[in-house]
Amino acid sequence: MKHRGRHRRRRRGRALRAVLSGTALALTAAATLISASQATVENSPGALKALTSPADLGRLRLTEQRVPQRSLDRLAAAMGRPVGVGAVLRAADRTLRDAADCTREERKALPVVPEPTRAYCWDPADAATSLWRPESVTTSGDADDDGAWGTNRVILSGWTRGGGPDADRGLARVAFVDADDPARLSYTWALLAVPVDGGRDYRGLVSRVSGMVWYQDKLLVTASGAERDALYVFDLHRIQRATVAGDAVGKVPGGWSAHGYRWVLPAVASYRPVGAGCDRAAPGAPCPDSLSLDRGSAPDSLVASEAGPRGSERPTRLWRYSFSRDPARSGLLAAGSAGTVAADEAYESKADGVRGVLSYRTGPSARPGWYLVRPPGSRGGHGTLWRQDVRGAKAATCGSEDTHRCWGDGTGSLSYWQGTGEVWSLSGRTLFAVPLSSVERALR
Repeated sequence: MKHRGRHRRRRRGRALRAVLSGTALALTAAATLISASQATVENSPGALKALTSPADLGRLRLTEQRVPQRSLDRLAAAMGRPVGVGAVLRAADRTLRDAADCTREERKALPVVPEPTRAYCWDPADAATSLWRPESVTTSGDADDDGAWGTNRVILSGWTRGGGPDADRGLARVAFVDADDPARLSYTWALLAVPVDGGRDYRGLVSRVSGMVWYQDKLLVTASGAERDALYVFDLHRIQRATVAGDAVGKVPGGWSAHGYRWVLPAVASYRPVGAGCDRAAPGAPCPDSLSLDRGSAPDSLVASEAGPRGSERPTRLWRYSFSRDPARSGLLAAGSAGTVAADEAYESKADGVRGVLSYRTGPSARPGWYLVRPPGSRGGHGTLWRQDVRGAKAATCGSEDTHRCWGDGTGSLSYWQGTGEVWSLSGRTLFAVPLSSVERALR
């Protein structure tokens, strides 16, 4: 597999397009109404504050920790030869429902302004469970600038078991979605895991996957809860097959188990705050809540946000790390000789409770605009999508009272598919896409 435009096996007639021509989603009236409890204009978070002092930037440093190659090789020797994304997609055994087939309650979670041009709901078996919650999304548009991974266009969605405060004690899984045909998206599951005992076994990743980015051949995800690292890294060429069904995770009598899933994705590296592990009770250490990719920076960069709870009035930090340009370090962050990763820039926003972040430049010399998603103050309502920079902030308005609560529920991360011009996100049990041009129009 070649990266960054070197594996351009483009297929004609099957490209994913930004807008379904001449078609708008037939959302129910309930999805377009804002209740009286939501019809209040939120205060603007104002302009971003640049964090430029050595102390502020120094707190954001990370140390790279690689899983020894011999551990990965030992695990592969025991479990069998690793496979890639294509093999996982060929085994897809579930289908996403188109918006027209979603329930009324599922459609109510979708944004009002701007209106999605595509929306899907998960297989009923996955949509019905309250044990797992979808929280993050990334695509092959992040992985490579031609938007495809080999011959496939792919969406990945990170889910956490537990929901709410219990999520930190649960497991993490990823939906591998075959997005070649926009009219029929199919998917299957892989469990995220961490090798232990020198590669003789693995454990489940005990973390909320509230943010994820697929860049080149690596998948980077947020870590939290019992994990002391800020980020975990997975190699999408090293997907292993589970051989035993059941709820167990790891080596079991007769083979390997992955909580009932067919595939398991072992971590190959992690990033930990310099001098300490992630401790969200101790301010300073970088423990991201959300991630996205910025292809407008040079080099490409990983964008991160960290926010206090909704209503806490604790500011949100926004920052970025550059990806390495070294072909031998594909998909990893740029690090010094000691394995230290430094932040390139950082800001502070007065918006609290941020659950999604995206950075985008409208031109080569333009300042980056930061798009921040905030959930509503109460469950079941709509959230807000703000666009902030060092000059101010804007949000879309909707409803008779000109409320800013026009986005989805605000609990899903953001991912920009540059080739199609779409912003992908999650709301409730829906996966949806909104053209970035529609977002910009709504924020004028």
